[in-house]
Amino acid sequence: MQARGPLMIEHRLIERMLVIIQERLGEVEKTRKIDASFVDTAVDFVRSYADRTHHGKEEDIMFRVLNNKGLSEPDRRVMNELIAEHVFGRSTTRELVEANTRYRNGDSAALDDIVRSLRTLADFYPRHIEKEDKVFFPAVRAYFSEAEDQAMLAEFWEFDRKMIHEKYKSVVDILEGK
Repeated sequence: MQARGPLMIEHRLIERMLVIIQERLGEVEKTRKIDASFVDTAVDFVRSYADRTHHGKEEDIMFRVLNNKGLSEPDRRVMNELIAEHVFGRSTTRELVEANTRYRNGDSAALDDIVRSLRTLADFYPRHIEKEDKVFFPAVRAYFSEAEDQAMLAEFWEFDRKMIHEKYKSVVDILEGK
């Protein structure tokens, strides 16, 4: 397997979650209500899986390695766009959390902000994923020898192995007020 393989597999799970979000948005249009715990679950998925696990491998490993390569100007531009898109996803997710908190506290007007944030994420991620799968990953594969690609793949597996511990250490830290 090439290093980009796990990233593309992760994209398929993210796409499945986006379908669920779109379905829930359809229900909200009919009922003008949303289950705040579903929003919590969606936020947890986006933060823990799409951002920390998936984008973490991209930013902390792949992009770090690519920064030491002589990237062409077009490839560097796309990498910088992807980084900016990751920041956009984080910002939109923060807005979603804030809106969901307001909604839980009885602010019915926050529903429109929840819908807007969920719709933004559901519209944004497919384009982002397509850019990575069809443009960036194939282009940057040429910068790696087979040995470098396999070393990066091994680093991805090690990154994933540590994720569950990182996530739940963070949960306990938050509950302890750290």
